[in-house]
Amino acid sequence: MPISPTAEGLRSTFRLPSVTLAEIAWRWIVGATAIALFFFGLFEYVGTLPVSGGDRLFLKTRQPYLIAQAIAHILRGSLSRVVFAFVVGAVLLTILWIIAASIGRIATVRALLDLFRKEASHSRRKTAFPTPVAAVAKLNFLRAAAWLAALIASFGAVIVSSFVSTDADPEPGLAFLLFLFLIGLVWLAWVVVNWILGLACMFAVRDDSSAIEAISTAVSFCRARTSAVLAVSAWTGLAHIVIFVAATIVAMIPLGFIGVLPWRLMLLLVSLITLAYFAATDWLYTVRLAGYVCIAELPEIRVAPLQPQAPPPVPLETNIDRDELILSDVSGSV
Repeated sequence: MPISPTAEGLRSTFRLPSVTLAEIAWRWIVGATAIALFFFGLFEYVGTLPVSGGDRLFLKTRQPYLIAQAIAHILRGSLSRVVFAFVVGAVLLTILWIIAASIGRIATVRALLDLFRKEASHSRRKTAFPTPVAAVAKLNFLRAAAWLAALIASFGAVIVSSFVSTDADPEPGLAFLLFLFLIGLVWLAWVVVNWILGLACMFAVRDDSSAIEAISTAVSFCRARTSAVLAVSAWTGLAHIVIFVAATIVAMIPLGFIGVLPWRLMLLLVSLITLAYFAATDWLYTVRLAGYVCIAELPEIRVAPLQPQAPPPVPLETNIDRDELILSDVSGSV
């Protein structure tokens, strides 16, 4: 009987909760490191800014112009340090993300492959899988490079859009529409490329192939099983939208008590709701990944709807009774 890859992916996350926990763990480790690095760098940078007596005097005047002049004087000459620290931090975080994403993806895909292969073979024996760290790391490096290319292309979209509206012929509306069109194309292309590279990581783990071979396999997989892949992506995407809307509505409830509840309590509630939303989205990503593994591992006939079969043709009667008088070619006697 045909099965639903989305339902199988959902079921597998409940049968293997460790897969979801592993997905959440490596993502949150990178996120927590990025947040800690940001605030540490911010506090260290603020602590090194020179503040003179005149700057303190201007800041105490509460006049916007004098405060702006004091801030500009304090930050003067320190932009190079900010850029350098940002570049170094971004490079280190990217390296950390590539390592964590590679190890986490190998662990989750191997666990899901083992689960579906056990179900297909009705065996409890654990399947041995290779550990293609280099191939998965290369694919994640390409994902990071694609994100950087999309970011640079976004600045290019701003520059190209500014050419439409000039001082001699100002067209702010047309420039804004062109910017929206270009930025939409850029990030749509990034979504497609990032999705293909992320899917290729699954085939790199399954087939122990190189990065290029995994990308080729992922593209062929999408072409051969388009309907099933789109179904899994559509259902998980719809669930993601529902969770986002629900989390937004719930997060608005504490904000309605501004002035009544302490701000620390409100910040705690909003932070907990945000963390719950991130955990739910990571769980949905695991469901989608498990659905893709289900499509790749189970036969196509089991993940595709049954096609109505035509009834067998009725055999034609080809035997002729030669004894019938109506068919006789001999005239009877009178």
